[in-house]
Order: sequence, then structure tokens, then C-alpha cells
Amino acid sequence: MTIERKSRLDTLAVTSLVACCFLWGLNQVAAKVAITEVPPLAQAAVRSLGGAVLVFIWARLRGITLFGHDGSLPGGLLAGLLFAAEFGCIFLGLQFTTASRMAVFIYISPFIVALGMPFISKSEKLKRTQMAGLVIAFAGVAWGFAEGFTRPAAGDRQWLGDGLGVLAGVLWGATTLAIRGSKLSSTSAEKTLLYQLAISGAALALAAAVTGTAWAPTLSALTWASLFFQVVIVTFASYLLWFWLIRHYPATRLAAFTLLTPVFGLLLGGWLLGEPITPRLVIALLAVASGIVLVNRS
Repeated sequence: MTIERKSRLDTLAVTSLVACCFLWGLNQVAAKVAITEVPPLAQAAVRSLGGAVLVFIWARLRGITLFGHDGSLPGGLLAGLLFAAEFGCIFLGLQFTTASRMAVFIYISPFIVALGMPFISKSEKLKRTQMAGLVIAFAGVAWGFAEGFTRPAAGDRQWLGDGLGVLAGVLWGATTLAIRGSKLSSTSAEKTLLYQLAISGAALALAAAVTGTAWAPTLSALTWASLFFQVVIVTFASYLLWFWLIRHYPATRLAAFTLLTPVFGLLLGGWLLGEPITPRLVIALLAVASGIVLVNRS
């Protein structure tokens, strides 16, 4: 199966990326809200397994082959396990840190992709100007959140949540590299996503069973809404779109755009969770915009 790859991001890609970034920023808030009633690993397992069922149904309705022998199994297993580890870190970390801080630390991912892609595709090697754009964008985001770095507003073990967020970002970048560096780069987006959701769902469900943390006796309407949003909107729809983008556009430039997500996360956290929005956010927005322009220069 031949995949048409484009060297630059067009209007469709940019629009899709902004929508994904908004949903992913909101996802951190949704997960934080539900974590008091649904244990972190169980919540991560539910979103993966629920998403896997939806992807399977979607593929069958569209006549997309999911189980053909195309050599993608090794890459699929690796990507699925990395995906499980990433979201295990995110949901466990949200117990100890804020949704806003988590949104910042996981977006170390573009640096991992930028550093690793030259070993996979020589055509995606970043030039100095583009690397500077990544640095400026990430520095701007970090500056926007720096006010709370010196005081652990989320508790004494905030450092643990922050560390898990950084590890999740590394794992996300590694997952993107695993997809582009394996047979998954030429398989359908549905099959790529199903690998990740099914394998991660099984691994996370096993981990949740081992830890044995109990759910709340009854779930509130807000928690049900959070689970629906995470499973249907984020895990199914937005990730399917993301993996389609990875197969058709340069991974380094896609990764750079994801730096918009923590900015959306802060805006939504301020609106929905009452987190303060300060002038530093304006600096972060300007820095992210500047970084995206530099990364996408021809």
C-alpha cells in the first residue's frame, strides 16, 4: 500500500491539528475530574478498551482490513506497550500534580521526535532555524507555567506527578518514532490505532486488577460525561485523525504543533477548574506561535 506523503502542512493538516490540540488540552481536565471516582489505571484501561471497540466497528463498517499479514505485528506490539506505559504514567501522575502541569511536561514529546526522526528519515532532519523554533515554543510554554514551579501547589509529592509527566512525554515521542520506523507507517490509521488501544487496554486492565483500587459505588453524571468524552471523542476520533496525519505529513512538524495543547490546557483549566490565567500565558501563546512559524519555514 503506497502512502502519499506531503513535505509541508496544508490547511487540512493545520485545522485538524488545532482541533486535536484543543481536545487533548481538555482531556487532561476531564481525566483529573473523573480520577476521584474511577482509579487512574482503571480509567486509562476503560478509555483504551472502549476506543478499541469503536475503532473495530468503524473499520468493519468501512471494509478496512485489520488482520492481514503485513509484517506490522512487531511494530504494533511495541507501539501498544509504549502507549500503555505513557497513559499509565499520565493517569498515575494526575494523582499527585495538576492537570495544567501534566499538560506541560508531556509535551517534551516533540523534542524526542525531532531528535529521533533523522535516524528514521533523513528528509526530516531539522535545520537550525527549525530547532530554534521548537526551543522557543517550549520555552514559552514553560515560562507560562513557571510561577508555580517553586511551590508545590498540588502537595508534597507533586515532584512525583511531574516526573511521571516527563516520562509520559518521552514515551509519547518514542511511540511516534516506533510508528514511523516500522511497518505501521504503511498500514491504515485504523489498524495502527487498534494495535495501540487493544494492547494498551489489556496491559492497563491487568495493571488495574493487580493494584486492586476500588471504583466509587456510584458514578456522577460528570464522571460519565468525562469517560464518554475520553473514549469517543479523544481516544477514538482524535487519535484516529492523529495517526492518519502521521502517515501523510512530516512527523517533526506535526509534533511541533502539539505544543499548542498545554496552552489550551491552561485556558480550559482556568475556565473549568478555576486555575489562574496570568500575563505569562500571553507570552506562552506568542512563543508557541513564533515557534510554529519557524518550524514550518521551507
